[in-house]
Amino acid sequence: MAIVSRGFQGRRRPSDHRLPPGQYETPDFPVLSAGPTPRVDRDTWRFSVVTETAERHSWTWSELMALPAEDRVADLHCVTKWSKFDTPWRGVSLDLLLRDIDTEAEFALVHSYGGYTTNLPLKDLLDGQAWIAYRYDGRDLAPEHGGPARLLVPHLYLWKSAKWVRGLQLLVQDEPGFWETAGYHDYGDPWREQRYQGD
Repeated sequence: MAIVSRGFQGRRRPSDHRLPPGQYETPDFPVLSAGPTPRVDRDTWRFSVVTETAERHSWTWSELMALPAEDRVADLHCVTKWSKFDTPWRGVSLDLLLRDIDTEAEFALVHSYGGYTTNLPLKDLLDGQAWIAYRYDGRDLAPEHGGPARLLVPHLYLWKSAKWVRGLQLLVQDEPGFWETAGYHDYGDPWREQRYQGD
């Protein structure tokens, strides 16, 4: 007779309450991309928000740098099942960028340099949940991690935190992005293991 039941894992580590189901913790910051890494010059970088009525609001790099920045520490969870705790970021809150924009939209389609897109409910970009991040661990954000700037939405799987971000298209109806049209979940909540459509 076995002393320990099959599958018994022993006591949970103290950090396990931060680890969503099906994930493992890594000290590394793996680099995963759907294509080649865009090299975007800060002199030509722009971030735009286009409303459902085609009203455009844009910021240059220098205009973004002139806005109040926030430092945030966040846990990241990738759909490929790794999680990295306590990642330090600096960026501009989407609350600030969207504050004076008049919209009836409920969704956003995020656009990146290189053609990548991903969709999110607009409410997931507000109330201190999302940033345009341009520094990581005290340094300018490296291109392989989405530099010069990426979207950071740490409460969702990392594919929603689009690298090389260049804008938001505000939508009245949801529109799937790159991975969502390939079968990934439209929302991507790591705590509910929403990796693929139907999860």
